[in-house]
Amino acid sequence: MNIENVLTSKGGGVVTIRPDQTVKEALELFAKHNIGALVAVDDAHRPVGMITERGILRSALTNDHVLAETVAAVMTRNVIIGHPSDDLMSVAHTMTEKRIRHLPVMHHGKVVGIVSLGDLVKAQRDHYEGQVVTLETQLSD
Repeated sequence: MNIENVLTSKGGGVVTIRPDQTVKEALELFAKHNIGALVAVDDAHRPVGMITERGILRSALTNDHVLAETVAAVMTRNVIIGHPSDDLMSVAHTMTEKRIRHLPVMHHGKVVGIVSLGDLVKAQRDHYEGQVVTLETQLSD
């Protein structure tokens, strides 16, 4: 199984934000789309950072005016990117080791989706459930 399988079942939509937008605008997008992470993109729509609810919360501990800050002020700049052909087990390992919960996916220079650790866990669970059904069918024949 690979990232492409996950994006096929969950959909490839990804919500983005510009680094010059405010943290408050990011929170509005989180609420509107019921998501926990946004990919910050430049004018050419290339990823330049990630902003998450958790990152905003941590910034709020030391900055009472975090809502007025720009996304650039609180985003993570070292973005790890996935590709549709990446194997889920290796992606899950990388995300766990690097302690990231959301991974933007790029194909031919464009952001085509985002996967979360939860997406990977669900895909693996569904895969195992399929194997169980297959084994049960084989045993009952």
